[in-house]
Amino acid sequence: MADDHADVQEFFSARAAGWDTRFPDDGPAYARAVAELRLRPGDRVLDAGCGTGRAVPPLRGAVGAQGAVVGVDLTAAMITEAVRAGRDADGAFLLADVARLPLRDGVLDAAFAAGLVSHLPRPADGLRELARVVRPGGRLALFHPIGRAALAARHGRQVTGDDPRAEPRLRPLLAGAGWRLVSYVDEDDRFLALAVRRDRASGRGDRRG
Repeated sequence: MADDHADVQEFFSARAAGWDTRFPDDGPAYARAVAELRLRPGDRVLDAGCGTGRAVPPLRGAVGAQGAVVGVDLTAAMITEAVRAGRDADGAFLLADVARLPLRDGVLDAAFAAGLVSHLPRPADGLRELARVVRPGGRLALFHPIGRAALAARHGRQVTGDDPRAEPRLRPLLAGAGWRLVSYVDEDDRFLALAVRRDRASGRGDRRG
């Protein structure tokens, strides 16, 4: 793993064992965000930066037994906690860098990413890699169970415009990586940006978006 991920790995490794108990009420917010991804039975979906795998059960519920769910995280301790919680019954977990995924081009129908973008040292690289592994017309959900202002307040900070999740920054960031932003919600009780993978030839996205 690259040296610029060391701080992220250290941060999450130290908190992995108690992560789920710190945020015990987030389950419904995850389920609601997964529902808005509009997965179909049999779809193949990635939970990028999966942490302890809280999105994996609702993702499995959406794609059914014939679908595929893969969780990828940079921090081994987080994946250990996902397995300890039994979430490996609903998906496979891989230790990998989101910017260098061990997956084929266009193999996925969708990607879900909770709290990922702000932890990427180079967000454009991660979003471009997600675009590589998601088919044209496939969808991406960038999610957090609370909004940017509420999250900043939790950490004693003010929300700033240079946050990569701010819409004026996120829209061109996604566009440059091969995505089209189709909806953006930043409220106290959730953050959810939905995007569609543009067609490589025409630049068009899925008309469902």
